[in-house]
Amino acid sequence: MQKPGDGLHIRVDRASPVPLYFQISEQLERAIDGGGLEPGTRLDNEILLAERLDVSRPTLRRAIARLVDQGLLVRRRGLGTVVVPRRVQRPLALSSLHDDLASSGSTPATELLSAREEPASPHVASLLGVDEGSPVTALERLRSADGVRLALMHNYLPADLLPLDAADLGHHGLYALLRTRGVRPQMANQTIGARRASAREARLLDAPRGATLLTLQRTAFDSAGRAIEYGTHCYVADRYAFDMSLVAR
Repeated sequence: MQKPGDGLHIRVDRASPVPLYFQISEQLERAIDGGGLEPGTRLDNEILLAERLDVSRPTLRRAIARLVDQGLLVRRRGLGTVVVPRRVQRPLALSSLHDDLASSGSTPATELLSAREEPASPHVASLLGVDEGSPVTALERLRSADGVRLALMHNYLPADLLPLDAADLGHHGLYALLRTRGVRPQMANQTIGARRASAREARLLDAPRGATLLTLQRTAFDSAGRAIEYGTHCYVADRYAFDMSLVAR
């Protein structure tokens, strides 16, 4: 695994008025943005890296903390400090995460964790406008971008809308598959929130236990006002953000 110093040159100017920690963090940031430090690269531990750069441990710790705050590095127990991609910015629009990632130039990937038909719970039935206990399609998927896990998604649809095809569900966005069936989302109600990750969510998303997750709950409707999908998704907060434009009314 690549380490700072292997093809990466960080120089500090002790005569400069710019603090040493800032010089180090700026050069590391440029290396991350320029591809010199790729996502997944693990940095040396603080003692070795401080010796490599000939700076004190508090100076190095402050430089690393600045990049952690920016979401460019993450500290993981048992692994140390690891480079992560720039946070994904997603517009708030009636679109699927798969389509948004692809249109932004990222490479999306989907792991289908489960796909089954089950009786609608009272909560799901009320949101989809179906009878309690009627069959619905329940999906659980893990979505990644450029090899980094971003989101754990649960979706529920009336059972007659979409066949349970594992290959299609693993390679295409849900809304794209619905459109191939002549079903087009036209409007949605959604709520955005935040909470702590459960142990299972943290494990699946390769995030620290108790990490902050952004949450989205959405019910989408077609042009006739029929509910076609209810989704409840969670996203790792330091890898993901919603982008909104606001206008005065």
